[in-house]
Amino acid sequence: MLNLLGLYTYVATRLPAGVPQPDKGGKAPPELEKAVVLGLSLIGWAGTAAGVCGVLVTGTMMAVSHKRGESSEHMSRLGMVLGGCILVATAGPIIRFVFA
Repeated sequence: MLNLLGLYTYVATRLPAGVPQPDKGGKAPPELEKAVVLGLSLIGWAGTAAGVCGVLVTGTMMAVSHKRGESSEHMSRLGMVLGGCILVATAGPIIRFVFA
């Protein structure tokens, strides 16, 4: 039969000794900080590029539809693309405001 009290005592006394306790400075290691900044910069660049491509594709579709005399709901599509562009552009300042 399993002795739960003995298991609990073992875990409570031995396990916390092996858990690393970071200092209270709250700073990330410089190598990690550089990697995170690089990754977020690449993601921001990709989001901006996707937004520009989305606006170009939507504008092209609007022009082709207008030439053919068709009416489509391109304005709602353009609104969604521009909303995404605004979200990508404001993500950094919003996160900085929340976590600063």
